[in-house]
Order: sequence, then C-alpha cells, then structure tokens
Amino acid sequence: MSVLSGSWTEVLYLVAAVCFILALKGLSGPKTARRGNLIGAGGAVVGLLVTFLAFDLDHIPLILLAIVVGSALAVPAARRVQMTQMPQLVALFNGVGGGAAAVVAILELAAIGAGGDATSDRGNLAAVAFTVLVGSISFSGSCVTFAKLQELMTTRPVVIPGAAPLLVGGLVFSVGIAVWLFAVGQLWLGLLLLVLGLAVGVMVVLPVGGADVPIVISLLNAFTGLTVAAGGFVLHNTLLLVAGTLVGASGTILTREMASAMGRSVGGVMFGALRGGSTAGSTAISDRPVKSVTPDDVAILLGYARKVIVVPGYGLAVAQAQHTIRELAEQLEAKGIEVAYGIHPVAGRMPGHMNVLLAEANVPYEALKEMDEINPEFKTADVVLVVGANDVVNPAAKTTPSAPIYGMPILEVADAQQVIFLKRSMRPGFAGIENELLYDPKTSLLFGDAKDSLTKVLSAVKAL
Repeated sequence: MSVLSGSWTEVLYLVAAVCFILALKGLSGPKTARRGNLIGAGGAVVGLLVTFLAFDLDHIPLILLAIVVGSALAVPAARRVQMTQMPQLVALFNGVGGGAAAVVAILELAAIGAGGDATSDRGNLAAVAFTVLVGSISFSGSCVTFAKLQELMTTRPVVIPGAAPLLVGGLVFSVGIAVWLFAVGQLWLGLLLLVLGLAVGVMVVLPVGGADVPIVISLLNAFTGLTVAAGGFVLHNTLLLVAGTLVGASGTILTREMASAMGRSVGGVMFGALRGGSTAGSTAISDRPVKSVTPDDVAILLGYARKVIVVPGYGLAVAQAQHTIRELAEQLEAKGIEVAYGIHPVAGRMPGHMNVLLAEANVPYEALKEMDEINPEFKTADVVLVVGANDVVNPAAKTTPSAPIYGMPILEVADAQQVIFLKRSMRPGFAGIENELLYDPKTSLLFGDAKDSLTKVLSAVKAL
C-alpha cells in the first residue's frame, strides 16, 4: 500500500531532480566537487525512498536482496580501488547501468505482450527498442574498455578481417530489428535485438586503442544516460527521465570536449582504425642512445633553477608518487624556486584524473594549470620535470601526420631550457609511438619507479 500521495511523489521527485542538477554544477569545480557528489547521492536516496513509499511494488524481498547484494559488492570495490584504476571502475559501473536499462526494457516488453495487443502502445515500443539496442551496446562496449584499461587484453586496436562491413551490417540489421520490434512488439525480437546490440558494442570498441579509450568511456556514458532516460519513458518515471537526460547531455558534451582537446573528431576516434588509420604504433622498445642521469644530477638541476614545471602522467599515478612530488615541490619552494604543475586535459586515463590525484596529496589547486594557461610559461621554465607522461608532450602530435595523436594539442615542454623525463623504460606511451623529445640534447632521463626516483631526488635536494 502506497504511503505518499501523487502530489507529494511529484514534489519529492522534483527535489531529487534539482539535487542531480546541483550535483552536476558542483562537480564542475574541485572546490565544490565533494559537496556536489554528496548532493547527488542525497537526491538518489530521496528518489529511492519515494519509489518504495509511493508505489505498490511487487517482489519487495527480491528487490531488497538485490540492493543488499549489489551494495555488498560495490561498496568494498569502490573503497579499495586505487586511483589508477578509477577509469576502469567508471567504465564497469557505466556498463552495468546500460545493461540494467536494457534488461528492464526487456521485462517491460514481456509485460506489454502479456497484457494484450502490444502494438497498441507504440510510444513504449519505440522507447523499448531504443533502450534495448543502445543499452546493450553500452554494456558490452564498456566491458571491452574495462578489459583494455585493466590490461586483460591488448590496449592496441583489434581489427578483425572484414570488420568494417561487419560493423555496418550489424548496425543496419540491428536498426531493422528495432523497427520490426516497434511494428509487432514481439518478445523474441527484443531478445534478438539484445544479442545484436551486445555484438555491435564489442565491434565498435575493439578497433579503438591507445589514448582514445577515455573518449569511448565518455561516449558510452552518454549512451547509458540516454537509455536511462528512455527507460524513464517506458516506466513513466519522471525522475529517471530527468536523470538520464542529464547524464546523456553531460556525457555528450564531455566527449566532444575530450575529442577537441586531442585534436580529433569523435568519428575519427571510433572508426579511424576501420578506415585504414591506426590509434596505436609499435610496442617495441627503442635502443637509440639517450642521456641518462642520476637522482643527484636531477637534484642539482632542480636546486639551482628559478622556475620548475611538473608535468604529471599516468606513470605518476601507477607509482602512487603524488605525495612525494608534492614534498619535492615544497622543498623547492622553500628554496625560493617557483613550482607549477602543467595538466593536460587527457593526462592519465580520464578527464580530471591528474587533478584528483594531486588534490589527494594536498597539492594547492592554484598550482595546477591547464594546458592553455601553462603553455606560454614553458619558455620561461628552467627545468620541466615530466613524471610518467609521454603522449601529452610528444612533438609527433605536431610534426608527424601519420602519428595516431597527430593534431592533438600538447604541452610545449620542448620550449623549456632543460627537460627531465622520469620513466621506467624506453617503452612507448599509451598511444604506442616513439617520442623524439627523448633524444633532444636538452632532455635527460631518470629511469626507475617514479616514487623511488622522486624519493631519491627529494633526499638529494634536501642535502644541497
């Protein structure tokens, strides 16, 4: 028996929707992100409670069991996940959302068919067809991105023979089945569409490789939002419609911004490998000679500099070296040396990855400078310390048209007086291409784990 009246239900759903909007607003800045996250979570709790209190739900014990099991799996995973693995977690959670929307749509299709003439509800059938197709694509595609980022499979593009015609044929056939489902409303067509969507999702993501994977995650996130919105239409739930639309719109904007930051089109990211291009290069380790230095050498260069710019990358995240780099920066600042951090929009594995990582180490947000702001400053920098980054500083983005990152705006570290790379080895970056800056006379390389190397540099700086 429902406890809330229809009016109170709509009011509280409106409150939850406003919370979601305020959450997005809060997440737009680091100082308000935590508050925005809490407001969004509060809105979700309100929406969940209203659903339980306002409607006569069936199978409540099963619903509660699903919530308990899901919480038991998700809470420990979210608390234990390392910052380096956050993109994988986002991809996985996003895929689960799309898959859940597709399953709900299938169940609704079964209910429509059981209630009589399924074709009498054309609006619902259109929403069901869309949700099943896009939700299943989002689920399987997100699983592949998770596997790539977790290195359960190669991160390079996988282009099977005949991939382009297979993908086009799969998409055309899927749309045809969706139209047929809209026409007759049969459950078996919904199940067939679900299988086709899963296959298309895999075929779409497999050819994507290198640094393009974060863009795909963002795009699939937008897909999931759209399926949730369509699911809200199917279930006549205004809150789902609002929440899904917000996620879909924000995911679409983020995808376009990320693609623009890389100097790429979304179509080029998704289908470049199928057109004969590539988003990955060689995985071979170069044996060309480079100038290798010791931690003491790096400490001397840093200790006698007037301005140092730190460029963090995924290698810093893997080594969990954010606290050590902050200590090193504080030591340099205590000696009167100016220190800033140059942050590329797609540094790491997802937007804001480096910002969150450094904020975790209590690096002042004012010291973090975005690419457009920091690029003019490299000319006045005595030393640039590149910690685990490669593709975002690779001049090939400007000089090599055949490179997969060609056209991507980069951090202009080559303009500095001296450049020091902290690397484990000469292995190429995530995009799989060689960085000619490593062989520049002004460039020195300190090999080893970033945290261990920075700890030794820190000790040497203290001893100056």
